[in-house]
Amino acid sequence: MTRQVQSIVQSPRLPRINRRKRAVAMVIGMTAFLILIVTISMLIGDSQLTTNLSNRNMQPSLLHPFGTDWLGRDMFTRTMKGLTLSIGVGMLAAICSACIATVVGLSAALLGKGVDRFLSWLIDLFLSVPHLVTLILIAFITGGGVKGVLIGVALTHWPSLSRIIRAEVLQLRAAEYVQVSRRLGKSNWWIATRHLLPHLVPQLLVGVLLLFPHAILHEASITFLGLGLSPHQPAIGIILSESMRYLSTGMWWLAVFPGLGLLVVVRMFDRLGDRLRTLIDPRHVND
Repeated sequence: MTRQVQSIVQSPRLPRINRRKRAVAMVIGMTAFLILIVTISMLIGDSQLTTNLSNRNMQPSLLHPFGTDWLGRDMFTRTMKGLTLSIGVGMLAAICSACIATVVGLSAALLGKGVDRFLSWLIDLFLSVPHLVTLILIAFITGGGVKGVLIGVALTHWPSLSRIIRAEVLQLRAAEYVQVSRRLGKSNWWIATRHLLPHLVPQLLVGVLLLFPHAILHEASITFLGLGLSPHQPAIGIILSESMRYLSTGMWWLAVFPGLGLLVVVRMFDRLGDRLRTLIDPRHVND
């Protein structure tokens, strides 16, 4: 009996999957899932979005997995189209916001103390105001729609990332190769494009992915309030806003499936950003 116990104890352990390999597997899986959502939306035609009163108010079934609404439109089709639209708008707005953050962060770190004080004050000013309030104001001024949502989200989500970029540039600015370039008479633009930006690409990639959940949720919020995308577009915010009038009649599927879909996509991008940060961070090389 003791020999069997010793053999079990001395048996070689199974190879352990480290943290980076798990992160790679999760990044591939989540990316494939998001691509699947966009592909399904592209393959589904728009015929299910037309009014068909003979199929109105149908509960979820094999023919209509997410049921139908009060006009007979297939909710699965509307949800997939809405998620794809929200992903596109949110990603474009996050990229624009990251570009603004890059310009502000580099300018604050390279253009002197006066510019740094002003931009730091501007960052603190935007961070002190709730995003949704500023976003509603900008969307109202710009007339709403896709343009208003893009401008509003891009102009309200850059401060946090710009503060990170500023801190990173201040560290890189003290590097020896940057100091040598300054002594050789290189301009700030040359140093920023040749030395600083290549080091900022990983932070920008992760920053865009982490900005996206906020962008898509705020896009859905102002669309829900009627200041975002057009009611004729199958956006998730519009679907949720319309479903509120029918929840009291027992048509729960009008809000549950689109809401869960939005939650899953937002959580996917949030986890994707965290896993990419794990892969990029050199402290987790041997985890």
